[in-house]
Amino acid sequence: MEIIIFIIVMLLLITGVIGSFIPAVPGLPISYGALLLSHFYLYPISDMKYLWLMAVVVIVVTIFDFWIQVYGVKKFGGSKKAINGSIIGLIVGFLFLPAIGLIIGPFIGAFIGAKIEDSDINKAFKIALGSLAGFIAGTALKLFVSLYMIYLIYLSIPPLW
Repeated sequence: MEIIIFIIVMLLLITGVIGSFIPAVPGLPISYGALLLSHFYLYPISDMKYLWLMAVVVIVVTIFDFWIQVYGVKKFGGSKKAINGSIIGLIVGFLFLPAIGLIIGPFIGAFIGAKIEDSDINKAFKIALGSLAGFIAGTALKLFVSLYMIYLIYLSIPPLW
């Protein structure tokens, strides 16, 4: 039974890391679920405060991730059409070019949305860069937190010898 739980934990961790890049997959909550599963059924974390701390971090980073891309677009002068274009571009980019589309899609979508709103190509490009910056910042933060949870699980595994 322990092997099955270990495999489930590993699959959840992999899914959590993938979810750092794909907005439709809640990567951090999935990684946190793996941390809890590992703690309660396999290898307890040395100190319970890490579980509580990680719960707070997951909530804060999840909220921050939703906010940062919208902030990036707004900070660079975009409005509703640019934000919606960024979200649509993210989905379309992921569907047609899964790896590179996650980066290019929001950029192109925000650019098109901003261009529809305003005819100034320089302003539209600047807004698209804001969208890209927000997406990259959120993705990097989620990836870091997911990898840190993997590290916590790794530290909790007792030595084999």
